[in-house]
Amino acid sequence: MKKLLAVLLTFAMVISVTACSSSKSSTTSTATKAKILVGVSMPTQSEQRWNVDGPGMVAQLKADGYTTILQYANNDVNTQVQQIENMITLGAKVLVITAIDGTTLSGVLKDAHNAGVKVIAYDRLIMQSPYVDYYCTYDNFKVGVLQGQYLESKLNLKTAAGPFNIEVFAGSPADNNAVFFFNGAMSVLQPYITSGKLVVKSNETAFNTVATADWLGTNAQSRMDNLITKDYSNGTKLDAVLSPNDGLAIGIEASLKNAGFSSTSTTKPWPIITGQDCSIPNIKAIIAGDQAMSIYKDTRAEAAQTIKMVDALEKGGTAPVNDSKSYNNGVKVVPSYLLTPVAIDKSNYESVLVGGGYYTSAQLQ
Repeated sequence: MKKLLAVLLTFAMVISVTACSSSKSSTTSTATKAKILVGVSMPTQSEQRWNVDGPGMVAQLKADGYTTILQYANNDVNTQVQQIENMITLGAKVLVITAIDGTTLSGVLKDAHNAGVKVIAYDRLIMQSPYVDYYCTYDNFKVGVLQGQYLESKLNLKTAAGPFNIEVFAGSPADNNAVFFFNGAMSVLQPYITSGKLVVKSNETAFNTVATADWLGTNAQSRMDNLITKDYSNGTKLDAVLSPNDGLAIGIEASLKNAGFSSTSTTKPWPIITGQDCSIPNIKAIIAGDQAMSIYKDTRAEAAQTIKMVDALEKGGTAPVNDSKSYNNGVKVVPSYLLTPVAIDKSNYESVLVGGGYYTSAQLQ
């Protein structure tokens, strides 16, 4: 009995020490992370997308034990540079940056590198800098492909005789993503333009011609106004508009409404309009029939993947990536993690967005 008691006491002591060690290890890990400052630099609060991404990422980082600082730059490049400099001064060890202009951060990123700070480009690739360590985004070429395929399907381009009239828009020339969106869509649409089944009455199809400065819906609205006046004021039917994101779609839709286009008009019927980001006003527009589709990029998943990268860097390792060839920033190929986008329209918005917990039904009323 004495021997049995001794064995049991020894076993209990081992369990106790192991539990204490495990608890101490967990506490130490959390305490260590709490000392690590992660700076999150977002471009603007004028778009719902970034208002969701910023706080969502910070919440996940804090839940994972990190100290954070989140700043918005009001779409001003100098402000973003100053904010990033401030994050470096405050001792940030990792920077997560959505660049306003991907070509303007080379200087401040060199400062970050010299201070031992790791840099993750978030959603938009940072250009012309060797000091971008990783890139986390959705498959931006695929985004454009989905938009192009949607138009191909809804216009029945594979079998319909045509021709159909279309106008194309692209995003900001300062955002490298805009090129991927545009090239993805045009990889589907250009063969139909070349064959004459799709007609661009404005003859504006080059990226630099159709790009929209600063992703501003007002700029898209102004250009659409001009296109309508020049090419569609005499009863010429406009069948479709390629809009790369929801912000531009809102501007395009406003222009069309002001010009008398509507779903009930026989002389100015409403065209098929694409989008991206699944912003609440645009999902409401999809429900109402003013916008045909949008591209869903679950920002929760994008933030979670970015935090996996932060964790790997915090441990001194390499971050998980699934693409090491697609994203050349002009100086280097940036190791990237690409998530998969989903096309959303009236047929599936409820099952995907509401069913997936991204929105509530009340938010889309």
